[in-house]
Amino acid sequence: MNVDDVVLSFTPGALTILNVVLGLIMFGIALDTAPSDFKVVAKHPKPFVIAILAQLLLLPVATFLLTLVLPASPSMALGMILVACCPPGNISQVLTHRSGGNVALSVSLTAVGNLVYIVAMPLSITFWGSLHPTARELLREVALDPGKMLLEILLIVGLPFALGLLIRAKLPALTRRVQPYVKWFSLIALLAFILAALVGNWAVFLQVLGIIVLVVTVHDAVALALGYGTAVVGGLGTRERKAMTFEVGIRNAGLGLGLVFLFFDGLGGMAIVAGWWGIWDIVAGLVLAGLWARHTRKRTGSISGDATGRTAMETAR
Repeated sequence: MNVDDVVLSFTPGALTILNVVLGLIMFGIALDTAPSDFKVVAKHPKPFVIAILAQLLLLPVATFLLTLVLPASPSMALGMILVACCPPGNISQVLTHRSGGNVALSVSLTAVGNLVYIVAMPLSITFWGSLHPTARELLREVALDPGKMLLEILLIVGLPFALGLLIRAKLPALTRRVQPYVKWFSLIALLAFILAALVGNWAVFLQVLGIIVLVVTVHDAVALALGYGTAVVGGLGTRERKAMTFEVGIRNAGLGLGLVFLFFDGLGGMAIVAGWWGIWDIVAGLVLAGLWARHTRKRTGSISGDATGRTAMETAR
């Protein structure tokens, strides 16, 4: 069976539910985004510049090269490119906190980064996909329209994000009450949808299990390492390196899965890569964050590595 010829199908009702869940995720991120998050980036632009460079340029380049050396079929390669072009996932903030990293930096980078990706994502997918020697044929077959994708992303991602920012500004008391529920409900619902996608197409998944595990594991490890490496080269501190690691390494693969069904007709390799990535990067992130916290606590007595656990950036926020 050729995974490039497999189409994973969902009912229109299921796809509507997925769009609602994706909107809720962005709505929850916005509810957790304060005006000070944007001010922090303005006052301390260096980490943001490093993060955007790593995410918009270095990660797609590294991903493109990986698709040429790993045993990925054209649809899998396009799925890897799609995931690399997705915005950071908000679980990065949880992992940063768990590892003892700079949570204020993580929150700020996620907030501003998601705004940038509303426009950058469709352009990046089209650009890198069209350069690929085999995946570009799939782009031609689905006749991907970047303008239409941008419009859909504005509706699914941009509108809920803007609405969340407005509600937080106008109804702060209500925001404090509902934000935790929205955040965790949307995350659990997304994980449930990803699992349903994999279980519902289990026979297809089993056929390519070995290759998918290899491809996603290597790709995710490279993304995490790229985040840490760019932070080191950029001269950021230990806690900022942890935040940057998860900001680059954790992608919103759930959004990517939704785009596969909306614009790529549920193409098998793309959907399986995005679905498995959505599960694996959380598992790998939790393991890395736990090991990081344990090592720092053993060495310093605190997972933050210092007595107060605060930095100038967190004070500014």
